[in-house]
Amino acid sequence: MTRLKRWLLSLTSTMKIDPSEYSYRVSENRAASFGYALAGWLYMLRRQKNTRIQSIASILVIAIALWLQISALELALIVLTITIVWMAEFLNAAVEAVIDLSSPEFHPMAKVGKDVASAAVLLGVIASIIIGLLILGPPLVAKLST
Repeated sequence: MTRLKRWLLSLTSTMKIDPSEYSYRVSENRAASFGYALAGWLYMLRRQKNTRIQSIASILVIAIALWLQISALELALIVLTITIVWMAEFLNAAVEAVIDLSSPEFHPMAKVGKDVASAAVLLGVIASIIIGLLILGPPLVAKLST
């Protein structure tokens, strides 16, 4: 088999896997999929204290952005930034759950996995603060100084 054929076979092999053969549960329809996603979000709000803090921060930042009447593009950037932080937090919780399930005993690599996933959230939060200050800072200073 040529190198190109091996590469193409490798490239297309994943798409041939049927997840229903390996998954505990596969969603029956789109409504069920939406329900699972909503259940995950509600879990995060109930069990992850950082998500509750992010909820308050998100609402506060959107309220300030609307009060400052920033442009639609700036508001879109704020919403995108908030969404990225939420997604990082959700993925962090998923990684932690999988690690806890697969490694109930302490293992140094489990710690690495959890710490790195947590660092992704921290990176998103730092970037969101910088973006928020860049977009909201000048109009906020202008509005408060009048």
